[in-house]
Amino acid sequence: MCAQAGAYPYASPQELLSGADPLVVALDQVQDPQNLGSICRTAECVAATGVAIPERRAAEVTPAVCKASAGAVEHLAVARVRNMADFLAEARSAGCWCYGASAAGASGERTPVAYDAPSYAGAGVVLVLGSEGSGLRPRVAKACDELIALPLLGRIESLGVSAAASAVLYEILQNRRGNP
Repeated sequence: MCAQAGAYPYASPQELLSGADPLVVALDQVQDPQNLGSICRTAECVAATGVAIPERRAAEVTPAVCKASAGAVEHLAVARVRNMADFLAEARSAGCWCYGASAAGASGERTPVAYDAPSYAGAGVVLVLGSEGSGLRPRVAKACDELIALPLLGRIESLGVSAAASAVLYEILQNRRGNP
């Protein structure tokens, strides 16, 4: 028996921003398929509207990503965007707030606030996460309304991108459900 599957059916960026108060995860050059799959799994579990990934220099949806996501990519809209900073500008025009996850002092321009400081309820939210190793690119960080950071109390300087995504997405879920 042989099966043939077509290319993954990506959503349009506009589909991610439609509807009332969308929750979108935007990944700035995340290249590890395991991280993409894990983030998609968490995004689907918190009922996110979808995930935006760049067209270039980023992991795309493959069988490995589908497996790592435990099939979540079959139930979650994933869109490829030409330019992440432009997508964030489009999201802001659609009424969304864009929050970039950044290690304290990593952006070089602005000091991030605590991840639990913003009110994520009552508007669309785009959570922007940077690549493994280098984080958010400067233009993408500048396109965010606010930078947020998780507290790091141990000796390691950062969480992996999929762990950070999980922590912040569940904070957003709690905040939107009215459980501070």
